Amino acid sequence: MKKFFLSLAMTLAVFTGLSIMPGKAAAQTTVKIASDNAYAPFEFQDTNKQWTGIDVDIMQEVAKINGWKLEMSYPGFDAAVQDLQSGQANGVIAGMSITDERKKTFDFSTPYYTSALTIATTKENKLTSYSQLKGKAIGAKNGTAAQTWLQENQSKYGYTIKTYSDGTHMFAALASGNIAGAMDEVPVISYAIQQGQDLAINLPSISLPGGYGFAVMKGKNANLVTGFNKALAEMKANGDYDKILAKYTVSTTKIKPKKAVYTIASDNSFAPFEFQDTNKQFTGIDVDLLNAIAKQEGFKIKWNFIGFAAALNATQSGQSDAMMSGMSITTARQSVFDFSNPYYSSNLTVAIEKTDTSIKSWADLKGKVLGAKNGTASYDYLTANAKKYGFTVKAFSDATSMYASLGNGAVVAVMDDEPVIKYAIAQGQQMKTPFAPIPDGQYGFAVKKGQNPELIQMFNQGLATLRANGQYQKIVDKYLAGGTSNQGTNSVPENTMGGIIHNNWQQILQGLAVTMELAIISFVLALIVGIIFGLFASSPNIVLRGVARVYVDLNRSIPLLVLTIFVFYGVPNLLQMITGHQSPMGEFTAGVICLTLNESSYISEIVRGGIKAVPLGQMEASRSLGIPYLTTMRRVILPQAVKITIPSLINQFVITLKDTTLVSVIGLAELLLTGQIIVARNLQAFRVYGLIGLVYMIVLLLIMWIARRVEKKFK
Repeated sequence: MKKFFLSLAMTLAVFTGLSIMPGKAAAQTTVKIASDNAYAPFEFQDTNKQWTGIDVDIMQEVAKINGWKLEMSYPGFDAAVQDLQSGQANGVIAGMSITDERKKTFDFSTPYYTSALTIATTKENKLTSYSQLKGKAIGAKNGTAAQTWLQENQSKYGYTIKTYSDGTHMFAALASGNIAGAMDEVPVISYAIQQGQDLAINLPSISLPGGYGFAVMKGKNANLVTGFNKALAEMKANGDYDKILAKYTVSTTKIKPKKAVYTIASDNSFAPFEFQDTNKQFTGIDVDLLNAIAKQEGFKIKWNFIGFAAALNATQSGQSDAMMSGMSITTARQSVFDFSNPYYSSNLTVAIEKTDTSIKSWADLKGKVLGAKNGTASYDYLTANAKKYGFTVKAFSDATSMYASLGNGAVVAVMDDEPVIKYAIAQGQQMKTPFAPIPDGQYGFAVKKGQNPELIQMFNQGLATLRANGQYQKIVDKYLAGGTSNQGTNSVPENTMGGIIHNNWQQILQGLAVTMELAIISFVLALIVGIIFGLFASSPNIVLRGVARVYVDLNRSIPLLVLTIFVFYGVPNLLQMITGHQSPMGEFTAGVICLTLNESSYISEIVRGGIKAVPLGQMEASRSLGIPYLTTMRRVILPQAVKITIPSLINQFVITLKDTTLVSVIGLAELLLTGQIIVARNLQAFRVYGLIGLVYMIVLLLIMWIARRVEKKFK
């Protein structure tokens, strides 16, 4: 018998030992917690689209200590409470005040945060005593302690109450003047002030006796409350609790701008991120967002809408302080630029003609030509996959020409960012997307590497604030939630030539004025320089002839387009490398310099040819009479040379006027670029470019008619 009991004891010991040996862990408890979605600093979404805040960090640490598998959702305060009551959530942590009324329905943890109420006003319209509330409208969020306090004290102070579903709408109402004050928790308003919102607190705060608590349904999930209290005590003991509070409640220092005005380069035809409406104002997600951030953070900006490729070069060369142009953050670009936190996540998608039924998959693109804008993620993707699918890639400098090429059959498909394609379709572009989009990266605000770090800091800080207060989402929804009309208040539909002229005649005339001013100034300067080097080329002095030859040959050997890009982007970059300081150059100045250099070399040859056309005997006869060389040139040779060269000089002015179109590459809004900007908005390429061509034709025919009259007069 003893042996039996001994064997039994050993068997039990073995099983007991096995049961406590490391092995398969018991199933982890899954805890579903609901929370608010816009209650900074307690719960809000950061720039990486990650939920964060005091409540979020505390709950994650509590779950870690208790070994819970945490599943958090952020449906909003009211919805979170409903989820808890319906059993879809096990608990709620959402800056929820512990009140006697709520205790009837919920079981609360030990308070994890003690708060107070206060009324915020705008900085301009301050309230310093509760007696001033009489006759005014005060806002509060529905179901909050602030609403309860206002209801209990309404008769005492004589104000009216306006109720809002969330803080975003409440503070927006305060900013617009619909309410005189907004009551909320002190930490919420303080955090909003620290983030730069136009708020002020001048009234004494009102203590809340209960504090914030973690809540479960009454009589259910008592183990969750016990676990929360235990973990909270441990966090307070080891200092983790204080670290979490310090992370969100310590005041952030406002970043001070280092420049009076920052120049921001951008695209000019990338709707809905940047484009020009019929009121001739540039608008879009990028424009509104950066304007809001600049206002929020207190720095001034000057926009320069010059096109994507030009914006890249301008930022690299120091012509611009930063770039915001729907620019995808890539590893290659991060070697050249410093990027902000991402402000928009996008996909790439392919678009084809709406009537095209031959393309249904990537395989159908074999042997076809696809278009993409140069320097974009779309172009990089197509280039990388061209061999795989057997298509060829055609690069475009802007969206306007790319979509026009799709319309006229020059390409069978185009690739662009998904929101851009969708916006174009919403605005009437006859396109469709035949297959699923390609996941792409994210857009970032960029500065040249190592330059203007304060701009990145201010952008990140402002972006976080706009996300937290809901203004960011309003800006995005303005352009993407069903699109936004690109028609101005005084515009008419632009599907006819009359409509285009009606809405854009002033802008076209402004573009023409820039073109004429650029051509005239450049030609006058080129005429002066050209005559000087023409005389050098005709001089008996070998040194002067050599100087003239070098000048003419060098300028004529460089294409005007290349010269323009080099002068505008390359020269400032070289000066920065030498001096260490940015030396930006204006687009108009660069255009004048390049046209002067280019045209003067041709004028020099025209002058030299005119002088050579005068019979050599006249120079010899004059010199034989003892007349000096310079006097002979001035009195005998040049008057005849002028008559000879007039037709050629007039022709060169016509060429100069047409060459001004090349300067559009650096973003000067002359006549051609003006047309491109208009097409980017209304997508009427045939009508707009036809109108631009007609304007050029009329102007040049008029110049040629005047030239013939002048020529006849000289004859």
